[in-house]
Amino acid sequence: MNISFEKISLVVAIAGTMLVASPVEAADINAGAAKAKEVCAACHGMEGNSPQPDYPKLAGQYPDFLAKALRDYKSGARKNPVMQGFAAALSRQDIDNLAAYYASQPAAVATRR
Repeated sequence: MNISFEKISLVVAIAGTMLVASPVEAADINAGAAKAKEVCAACHGMEGNSPQPDYPKLAGQYPDFLAKALRDYKSGARKNPVMQGFAAALSRQDIDNLAAYYASQPAAVATRR
């Protein structure tokens, strides 16, 4: 039996990926809206278009950007004590739901005067 190193490496890589991969649950925009109302709307606005310049507009952002930002706040990789406190209480599914919800909202164009 002559099995090459490359074939063994490929089999190990595929098996490792299958072991590490977790089932993916689709984001639930309605659950994201409910969580946004509960956690985010006071600062970012329900639709993600805060009129306050101190709070970023979330509406229309890419969902992967929003999810990564929340995961980074939660882990401490992104520094902001206020956001870290809010993100700490979010589950992985909450983060995906919020990202999908805010990404689905229309962005408001803002101009400086």
